Amino acid sequence: MSHPIPTEIHLHRQSRRLEISFDDGEKFEYPAEYLRVFSPSAEVQGHGPGQETLQVGKEEVNIAHIEPVGNYAICLHFDDEHNTGIYSWETLYRLGKQREQNWTDYLRRLDEAGYQRKQP
Repeated sequence: MSHPIPTEIHLHRQSRRLEISFDDGEKFEYPAEYLRVFSPSAEVQGHGPGQETLQVGKEEVNIAHIEPVGNYAICLHFDDEHNTGIYSWETLYRLGKQREQNWTDYLRRLDEAGYQRKQP
């Protein structure tokens, strides 16, 4: 089964957003903060279910640059020096489709942890 692949990737540094269009017609905008707190890296996701680390204080993070990884992924280099997450096309597509639910869950987890998110 083939997964959608990007046809265009645009980094908008000023608005801190990454915009990706896929070959199935879907187009997603990802705030840098969202991509940072949902990084597929072991530092964020852990090494198994239940080992995730809640990311806090990432409201003003930006993407410094994007590095291609073969023809299946990109590595995002954030200005907080995080750069270990490999974002496959499948991961990016899923993050785009599930953005609203993921973000709502993230805000709930911040609240439960007693963290007051700053407005960027």
